[in-house]
Amino acid sequence: MSQVKQNDKVKVHYTGKLSSGEVFDSSEGREPMEFQVGTGQLIPGFENGVIDMKVNEKKTIVIPSAEAYGEPREELIQEVPKDRLPQEIQPEVGMGLVSKTPDGNEIQLIVKEVKDEAIIVDGNHPLAGQELTFDIEVVGINA
Repeated sequence: MSQVKQNDKVKVHYTGKLSSGEVFDSSEGREPMEFQVGTGQLIPGFENGVIDMKVNEKKTIVIPSAEAYGEPREELIQEVPKDRLPQEIQPEVGMGLVSKTPDGNEIQLIVKEVKDEAIIVDGNHPLAGQELTFDIEVVGINA
């Protein structure tokens, strides 16, 4: 029986949990997720975790933050004057915003604090600094 190796296209069902046990993502009730191993589509710990698995094999992997979304970076937390926001936006803590870099890339931001004249936004991935646990089942392998 074949096993998952680099460059294989695989289909997996998964459930992702935080160390508290809270589920943050799952393919339950949906089609399995399909990706090519080794292309960087997913976090490194997930891709490495499916290597050598067989079809219908299930396992649980624990991914340290360094192999997931990394540690939070202070330089991605910034204060933005409210007068730089579009007028129709009423910022609230937890609100998601999108900013464009000078070269046209989009950055996802979360409002962390609202002050009188400014807001504090965080460009870190919401799961940065978190150890993640995934229950994985390989349901297809295409070499």
